[in-house]
Amino acid sequence: MKAKEIRDLSNDDLKVRLKEGRSELFNLRFQMATSQLDNTARIKMVKKDIARILTEIRSRELNVSVDLAS
Repeated sequence: MKAKEIRDLSNDDLKVRLKEGRSELFNLRFQMATSQLDNTARIKMVKKDIARILTEIRSRELNVSVDLAS
């Protein structure tokens, strides 16, 4: 998922995507532990997606707090 796509999502959609990403990461780690994971690069991609989502959520939180302080 690209950063632009993430910026276009609403707050509720971001939370849903974050939950889906964390659940997928859990499943990938479980598959890796049981030697069933074929594409190990997928773990890195999911982690980056989660980080992008968390960054966007935090950015929006800071923008709201700056707006309230003004």
